[in-house]
Amino acid sequence: LPMLAPTIVLMMALNLGNILNAGFDQIFNLYNPLVYETGDIIDTYVYRIGLIDMQYSLATAAGLIKSVIGFVLIMSSNLVSRKLVSRSIF
Repeated sequence: LPMLAPTIVLMMALNLGNILNAGFDQIFNLYNPLVYETGDIIDTYVYRIGLIDMQYSLATAAGLIKSVIGFVLIMSSNLVSRKLVSRSIF
């Protein structure tokens, strides 16, 4: 187990950036105006605001915020892994 710790930490750091992805395909297949209130995720919100309501700037800002949060999570997990197991992604 001690030899697997760096691999486990590396895989956790790489997968932490995808924590905000909830599976756009599955939700979009059942997506209609009746379920907007309960079934809306960031990806479907960006789709609806950007392509259907044509508010491109708001959709771009929402997508950018999601990407920035993912980047911050990856960088913070990289910092934690550097402190704990003395290994990092870069």
